[in-house]
Amino acid sequence: MKPLLGITLKVLSALAFTMMSAGLKTLTTRYPVGEIVFFRSTLALIPLLMWLGWQGDLINAVRTNNVPGHFLRGIIGTCGMYLGFVTLAYLPLHDTIAIGYASPLIVVILAALLLNEQVRFYRWTAVAVGFVGVLIMLSPYLKLETFSGGLAAGPTFGALCALLGAFCSAGAMIQVRRLTQTEKTGAIVFYFFILASTLSLCTIVLGWKMPDGPDMLLLALGGFLGGIGQILVTQSYRFADTSVIAPFEYTTMIWALLFGWFVFGDLPTLTMVIGASIVAATGLFIVWREHHLGVQRARDLEIASQRSGG
Repeated sequence: MKPLLGITLKVLSALAFTMMSAGLKTLTTRYPVGEIVFFRSTLALIPLLMWLGWQGDLINAVRTNNVPGHFLRGIIGTCGMYLGFVTLAYLPLHDTIAIGYASPLIVVILAALLLNEQVRFYRWTAVAVGFVGVLIMLSPYLKLETFSGGLAAGPTFGALCALLGAFCSAGAMIQVRRLTQTEKTGAIVFYFFILASTLSLCTIVLGWKMPDGPDMLLLALGGFLGGIGQILVTQSYRFADTSVIAPFEYTTMIWALLFGWFVFGDLPTLTMVIGASIVAATGLFIVWREHHLGVQRARDLEIASQRSGG
């Protein structure tokens, strides 16, 4: 275990994903979302396949016995990706990322409902407090008067898409948990990109726009950064425990604030800062609580084995 290396890789993955979002955000008002999803998914395959080939076991890395499971994960994940890019068209980058922090809270609920995981009082309390933070973040967008122009009129529609995207992201995480029981990481990522590319290609009949040189470069860079980010985050968990790595997911907000300020001239409102801080704090508490319970379970098993051995 090399915790410092794992943390570094996680922070770099957060930077890669935020750079991808910032670059593609500039295209969301000029190109169909399906076209952006296609390039983001298809071009992400290049660094992924290079990485798997470098490991020397490309065929076995993408071998699968659970095509239906990958298909379900692909549909949920692609919907989440679509909603994410729609959100970027209507909201500042940091608001989009902050509302997305609701996803780990939703995972706790779905894990209890779909995976029958035992969720104790402390985690339920943290989830409840976290959703208070989510409501605080959404409050500027959900005032009654904001609906007068119709949901498609602006930020309110974007905020709702962000929340729906968080649900899709949580659903994808649950499906990934199921897949990891039998599938390799390389296969899970590979088939997701394949399905996302295929599904988004179907939207070409709705009318795509041929990108010019600079925009094509941004599309290619976005896809490449998405693939690099996926590799970095996968590798980070090889060098450190989840409880060590997970809190550094929130460094995306630091990068989002920097890119939002210098690239788009956006600064977060006090309401967004307060809500995001509450959600991040509850997320960190859940990670800490899970680590504490894991350590306690390990001690109990060790004591039990010593007694049985005695």
